[in-house]
Amino acid sequence: MFKNIMLAVDGSLYADSVLTAGISLAKAFHSHISVITVADVRVFEWATAVGADGFVPIIPSGLYQDESRKILEEKTDKILEKCTQILSKESISFETEKLMGAPADSIVEKAHLSDLIIMGKRGEFAKWDKKTLGATTEAVSRSVHKPMLVVDKEFCPFKKILIAYDGSQHANKVLQYVGHFAEYLGSEIIILCVSNDKEAGEENCHEAEKYLKNYDIVPKSFVEAGHPEKEIVKFSHENDINLTAIGAYGNSRIKEALLGSTTEHILRFSHSAVLLAK
Repeated sequence: MFKNIMLAVDGSLYADSVLTAGISLAKAFHSHISVITVADVRVFEWATAVGADGFVPIIPSGLYQDESRKILEEKTDKILEKCTQILSKESISFETEKLMGAPADSIVEKAHLSDLIIMGKRGEFAKWDKKTLGATTEAVSRSVHKPMLVVDKEFCPFKKILIAYDGSQHANKVLQYVGHFAEYLGSEIIILCVSNDKEAGEENCHEAEKYLKNYDIVPKSFVEAGHPEKEIVKFSHENDINLTAIGAYGNSRIKEALLGSTTEHILRFSHSAVLLAK
């Protein structure tokens, strides 16, 4: 199922974790890895476009833009060079590619040839803001139509996987993805249904259990009352979960604006990696 894995890396500390996760899964699934990094040239295009019309008209010189672009390209080349050095030591098939443009748009455009996208929770500006989700990661998670794995700064093997299941269409896809993860990785699976209606929660758990039996998986199931985003993160912390799998962005943008995004909350506050299914 996950034969083509795309790793989106930048110059942040999260890149090591992205690579480690990609190597681990590629070996398990016998996958090909595509590593991409994006040189964000928007700042130069923006400066040229609005410089003359700005509040303080400043038009950057051609020499400044050329030198800045050169530095940016050298940086992306070094990122891919380091990735190549690391991946060359592993017995896996891989390729690297440098892209120019808006990072989120470039990643989403490339994602159609992948079965799984892996990114870090935050990017290069994480040291100045350790609480928010990286802007590029959030934008990609909302736009991409492939399963996406978001990893933290330190990678942990997926020995314990939590499925947050509510019976929705996206959650059904989670069962399929996690079934393959557990089949190839030998992971322990835990199902969590957050519902104030205990009977409905138990019914969802039974539904998930029935599906996973086809993968020879006997999961543990729990029903908790409360707010899904808070209970899922709390359960993950208390049970040393390595991977939390959820259906992504099941609500409309209007409902998210009123109630908040469950997906974004879990991505921001979970200490485990998060697998998003759509």
